[in-house]
Parts: sequence; C-alpha cells; structure tokens
Amino acid sequence: MASSLTCTGMIWALVSLLSAAASCVGFFMPYWLLGSQMDKPVSFGTFRRCSYPVRDEDRQATIMLEQCGRYASFQGIPSVEWRICTVVTGVGCGLLLLVALTAVMGCCISELISRTIGRAAGGMQFLGGLLIGSGCALYPLGWDSEEVRQTCSNRSDQFELGSCQIGWAYYCTGAGATLAMILCTWLACFAGKKQKQYPY
Repeated sequence: MASSLTCTGMIWALVSLLSAAASCVGFFMPYWLLGSQMDKPVSFGTFRRCSYPVRDEDRQATIMLEQCGRYASFQGIPSVEWRICTVVTGVGCGLLLLVALTAVMGCCISELISRTIGRAAGGMQFLGGLLIGSGCALYPLGWDSEEVRQTCSNRSDQFELGSCQIGWAYYCTGAGATLAMILCTWLACFAGKKQKQYPY
C-alpha cells in the first residue's frame, strides 16, 4: 500500500485522530458541569443532562431520576448560550472528524494528500478548533439558567460556578481543540508529499 503522507504526515494523521476523538467524546458526554440536587449527583453537557427531577404521582413528591439523556427538543436546552455552544461545537467536531478520517485514508491511498491539500486540511483543523474553543468560551454564559442555579445551590451565575465544578468532558473537549489548533495545524503543513511532475 502506498501512502500519500510523509513521516510527519503519519504523525499528523495520528494526532488528528486523537484530537478529533477527544473533542467528539468530550462534546457528546454530559459531564461538562457537575453539581448536586436533592442529594443526588447532577451533570450537564451542552445538549445532555444526567439526573433530573420528575414528579412521582404515587408518592405525590418530586424525585430525582438518575438517568442520562438528551433534552426533549433543541428549545429544551436551558439557555440560548448553550444552544449556540451546541451548534458551534458540533460543527467544529464535525470538521475535525472529517479531516482526521481523510488523514487516516491518506495513510493508505497514494496521491490523496498533496502539500496544498495538507495545508488546506490544517486550515480546516484550525477553524474546527477555533469553533470548539468558542463553544467552550460560551458555555459559562449559560450558568445563570434556572436549571443550573438549582443544581449549584442557587449561587451560580455567568462565569460563577456556585457549588458546582467543571467536569472532565469540558477539559477533554478543550484539549482536543487546542491540540488541533496548535499541533495539527502545524504538522499539516508538512504532511503531504510533493506531487510528481509528469511531462505531457
């Protein structure tokens, strides 16, 4: 099997796959913000939540249902900022995943990735990382929503956690974006082989 990548390109393909995986896993998991409500652990992502209050008609009381799931609709996401964060971060993860899969295919297919395509892919990774970083920066603006305030002892506000803490998925998403913006973008410039000039 011939490859269209240089040795640096092989490293770029691996690092691209790792950064895309970190960003996508972190984005999908509902562990961006951790807190508690009714003595039960509660966690939030941008579009998912674990543990939520429901009305138990048999006991005539509100109980915490310890399950994870998506919000019923896009409008059900607690704040406008989190809705924007969901879209922006999702698009960024999609870009990183697209470039990573293309880079992996470049390991097996000759003449798939030239120097020019490698540089364009690096630009796409920079844009993807920038979008994900923007989503991570927007996320704290939604901490003033009623759902989050109830989970954080009614003391949370924009950029103020109250009794909550930032979870591992937020860091994982941000680390993947940083890796894509800095290392992958730089490696992509040297990833493709120079195209052979064929005399016609």
